[in-house]
Amino acid sequence: MGLIVAGERSGVGKTTVALALLAAIAQRRQSIQAFKVGPDYIDPMFHQAVTGRPSFNLDPVLTSEAYVCQCYQQQGHGADFCLIEGVMGLFDGAASGASATDAWGSTAHIARLLDVPVLLVLDCSRLSGSVAAIAHGFRTLDPQINLVGVVLNRVASDRHLELLQAALAAIHLPILGVLRRHKAIALPDRHLGLVPTAELQDFAHIVAQLAELGRTCFDWSQLTPLLQAHPMQVHPTAPVPHHSRPAAVELPNPRPRIAVARDRAFSFYYADNLTTLERLGAELIPWSPLNEVALPPGTRGLYFGGGFPEVFADALSDNQPGREAVHAAIAAGLPTYAECGGLMYLCHSLTDFEGKSWAMAGSLATDAIMGDRLVLGYRRAIAQQDTPLVNSGAEVWGHEFHRSHLSHSPPAPLYETRGYHPQSPINSEGWAFHNVHASYIHLQWGHRIELPEKLVNACSKP
Repeated sequence: MGLIVAGERSGVGKTTVALALLAAIAQRRQSIQAFKVGPDYIDPMFHQAVTGRPSFNLDPVLTSEAYVCQCYQQQGHGADFCLIEGVMGLFDGAASGASATDAWGSTAHIARLLDVPVLLVLDCSRLSGSVAAIAHGFRTLDPQINLVGVVLNRVASDRHLELLQAALAAIHLPILGVLRRHKAIALPDRHLGLVPTAELQDFAHIVAQLAELGRTCFDWSQLTPLLQAHPMQVHPTAPVPHHSRPAAVELPNPRPRIAVARDRAFSFYYADNLTTLERLGAELIPWSPLNEVALPPGTRGLYFGGGFPEVFADALSDNQPGREAVHAAIAAGLPTYAECGGLMYLCHSLTDFEGKSWAMAGSLATDAIMGDRLVLGYRRAIAQQDTPLVNSGAEVWGHEFHRSHLSHSPPAPLYETRGYHPQSPINSEGWAFHNVHASYIHLQWGHRIELPEKLVNACSKP
């Protein structure tokens, strides 16, 4: 069935716990499929780097309950074990409903939907006896949640552990892992979360530490049967739409080559976006705007994901031939899809946190400027124009997460957007011209096969 690693709140160490479990299993040469609740790119990067398998996002806001069930069943099939890393606190989601337990898109929502047991990570750095009250509250708040045990993180000493054990014994809740403070593994972070694995020079050493942590700090006699991936039957509230079901696809001949920006500056991609494009017949060619001076031969489309172009703005700017190749291709009408960091790269310039301005591809008549304000949240977006991905009038759900803004608005915005709540204000956003679809909004389109189909078809035209 698999297991969800949840936290009492953000920052309690659930990513470290999840990675330690993944690393320990991978070290034993057993297959484990990882998943991540919510709209996250970096945690799945770590999952894949540790397990050697793409990690998939389970997000019913960006997709649907039916798609979450389908994805979990399909991607977990054939693996020895399945592990889901939660998001924020167990009951934190996009919005609360009639009670405190039914926040849509929360870890608890996914646990109920998939009928998967929950392992709760508790930050014990400032707790002793009160840990029992917290754990008891999480276990009893929602009777549908099967809380099978806890992991005690940031335990200071043997005496501290004895106090925690005594408190939890009173409520008969198993302790399935104990992580000491001095064993904590520091994963560096910056303004949008953890530093991606490609930038960590000592990542192999970190993985070895995680595997040792996983091997020595958990009760594997109880965890192993919980993690095992058994066939599952889940019952979503709605059937999987016909257009999202896998089907035989008549591949274009030749297959359209889509150059995908993949380097340290651009690394934010949902695994199912890439696999769906390939299933639809596209040949995905990794390409580095940082290092390569020309587009791959035969490129018929461009895909720029998000990432950290602001961190590498000087190197992106220094690669003038690469920038000019992109600019010329877009001016010639090459179908181009760009999200967030990709949007920023297509601007005239990018001003970094230090106020330095760097030349970018120059395809958009605006400049990207880094700032302190964090723009974060789900977005309901209605397309106002046709693009290589959407038709005018199409409604999509996406997610924004950035600290930059644009100096000028588009003359004819791509989207009309509003937040998750119906009362949120309406805004305009995104650029659409010359076969370009560029937006701050990240999309997960595995459940909306018509979107990548449109992109592949645009790239297949002579």
